[in-house]
This record gives sequence, structure tokens and C-alpha cells, in this order.
Amino acid sequence: MYELDKENAPPVGVLVAVQTRDIDDDALRASLSELRRLAKTFGIEVVRQESQRLPGIGKAMYLGPGKVEELKLVIEELREEHLDRPVVVIADDELSPWQNRKLADALGVDDLMDRTELILEIFHRHARSREARAQVELVRLAYQAPRLRERRKGGDAGRVRGGGKGAGESALELGRRQIRDRMAALRHELEEIGRERDIQRARRGDLRCVALVGYTNAGKSTLMRVLTGSDVYVEDKLFATLDATIRTLEPSVTPRILVSDTVGFIRKLPHDLVASFKSTLDAALEARLLLHVVDASDPDCRIHIETTLAVLNEIGAGDIPMRYLFNKIDRVEDPAILDVLRAEHPHGLFVSAHDPADVARVHELIVATFQGERQEHTLRIAPAQGAIRALIFEQCEVLDETWDAEGGVFQVRATPVVIDTITRKLAEQTAPTRRR
Repeated sequence: MYELDKENAPPVGVLVAVQTRDIDDDALRASLSELRRLAKTFGIEVVRQESQRLPGIGKAMYLGPGKVEELKLVIEELREEHLDRPVVVIADDELSPWQNRKLADALGVDDLMDRTELILEIFHRHARSREARAQVELVRLAYQAPRLRERRKGGDAGRVRGGGKGAGESALELGRRQIRDRMAALRHELEEIGRERDIQRARRGDLRCVALVGYTNAGKSTLMRVLTGSDVYVEDKLFATLDATIRTLEPSVTPRILVSDTVGFIRKLPHDLVASFKSTLDAALEARLLLHVVDASDPDCRIHIETTLAVLNEIGAGDIPMRYLFNKIDRVEDPAILDVLRAEHPHGLFVSAHDPADVARVHELIVATFQGERQEHTLRIAPAQGAIRALIFEQCEVLDETWDAEGGVFQVRATPVVIDTITRKLAEQTAPTRRR
């Protein structure tokens, strides 16, 4: 894995990409623009970008020999121009271990990253919770394991000294075994975290939840902050937050509505990373409504929409009701752009997270969505069933409450699922106890 020296001047970066027949000029531009932002997020100043048209990505060295020779000259010029700063080459695709070593050797560089490694390093830096750190480390190790042989190139494959079970192992074999053991421990840890989350989910019961989903840096965390009055971390960087956050919608309604913020998506997001963060994305699977947040000011927002929908389908959330929320309209310079987006998405909501009136409209949309599925019911409880009364006030909108000698009568508005849950609990408490 690439190590960033934070004490010295930041490295300069050269982006390289292959444009195959199925990639048009706009897609290439958007991909390299995104790679540039990823590099900036990681702390690399991109000073050059190069691309090459090829029928397909080179199996041996990613790039063709002619482009490699051009890049060698570019790297030499940058080293002379930036004497005190390392030069990092970043490929816009995931490279195989063989491609990585062959290209690095051909270019004469030690600092060569591919898009996947760059994303993993950003995730590693931004992971804060125990779960996110474990998830990222697991994927990093899976990425690193097949690259050990190419990285070592036989240079340190000597025998490991010492007795015991590890005696006689090569450094390569030892490294692989350590990685396997660590990955097994991480999987066990994530299973424990999953069980803890299941318990928390059961305690939440049938509380209603809306999930904010979308491309990274679309403004989900800012919306989360203003919709819930929470102190969610917000920064104008890709993948500023990785952890799913759940808060209560404010101003609150009865019963409560939960709002969850999920990790952002990106093009070419490593499949293993999506699979690893599937537990974090469970917040989207539990939601009854997805708010698909889109940065309306980004010229590539349509590509971002397609990417988000692809990931949602991959995790099994494609059938959950969804509304588009076009954010950052205050940053759109040409009104005609918004007119086109409104024509394409007539049911979308166009807002700025910094406009209180727009935030109120989003709040109204969320509340109206859940109110539409509720119906009025009458519930009767015995005088001693105080716990049921507390449940009724927690999960129902209580329209009227009256008491007499036989107990309480409640006129409520709630979803059928909530009513079924409360009715079942009433039946369990009133059922006659069997004699032994």
C-alpha cells in the first residue's frame, strides 16, 4: 500500500487512463475528473494526465509501449521540476499484480497506484467506527494478498529464522498466513458487530425509516444535519464519512421517523468494497423510502444517478420506493440546466440544503409519505397494561384516550404493521395461563 509522507511536501501526481472502444470522450473526461478529485482528497497534487486509445486494456502492462516511453519523459521532467517532491503515477483502472509491477518497472517508478488502491486508502483514512475500520482493513488485505509475490520479486523470500511452527517458511508464505489469520479475525469481529446491530434493530421495532442515498459528495451529510438537528460530520471531500448514521427527524412527529445517511457511491467502486459495506448499507434495505440525493450542479449528475441505481440494485434495494432530491441548486449557474432536469424528473424535489424553506419541503415530503400509509384504529387495554400504553404512544399517533373501570380506549392512527404488533402483544398478555 502507498504510504503518504505527511511531514514533507505533498507528492505530485500523473493520471493515466486507457480509452477503449466502449468509452467515449465524455466518459473518459468524467472518469479522469473524478480520479483527480480522489487524488486531491488523498493529498496528491495532480499536475498531468495522459490517456491512450487502445482496442482493450493491455494485459501485460496496461499501456502500450509508445505511451510508456512518453510517460518516462514526463516523469523525468517532473522530477527535475519538483526536486523535493515524489512523483506518483495513478492508473484509472484496477491493475492486476502483474500489470502493476511491469508498468512500474517500465516507468522506473516505485510510487504507482491504481484507482482501487487509491479508493481503499481514502476509505482507510476516513473510517472512524469500529465496523468501518474492520470493513476497510478486510478489503485492503484482500487487495494486498495477491500482490505480495509481485511486490517482493524474490528480494526478501529468504527463510524465516527461529523455531516453532513457522520455522522454514519463506517470508512470502509467512506474510500470506498472517494475512489469512487477520482476515479470519476481522470476519469474526464483523459477525459480532452484525449480531449487535440485529439486536438494536429489534429494539427499534417498526419505527419508520427514510434513507439518504446517492453519489459521494452529493450533500447527503449536510441534509442529514439539517433534517435531524444532529452534528453529523460534513466536509467537501469525497467519502468524508463512511459510517451509516441514524437520527430522528426533527421537528419530530408521532410516531418517530428515523433518517439514515449511508456511504456515498462512486464509479468503478471495487466490488469487494461494496460487498464489505453491505452491512452498513442495510440501512437502505430497512428503509420504507429512499431519498436519492443528486448534486444538480455537477455536469456528470446523470452518470452519478446511473451509478447509484446500479449499486442499489446490487445490494437488493432497487425495489424500495424512491424519490429524487436534486440538491445544490444554489450552485447551478445556468437555469436551463434545472429546466432540463425538471423535465426529466417531474416528480423530483429541487432544493438547497442551506435554504430553510427547502429543508421544510423535504421534511413535509417525508412526513406525508408515511402519513399516507396510516389508518385509524381503536385499541383497548387493561388497567395494568402500562407497558402497552407506552408502546401505543411511541409508535402511534394518539387521537383520543379515555379510561373507565375496565381499562383504556385509544383512538389511534398507525400503520397495519404497528397495529398487528400491538394487537399481538395484547393477546399474549391477556391469554389465560396454562396450568401445570
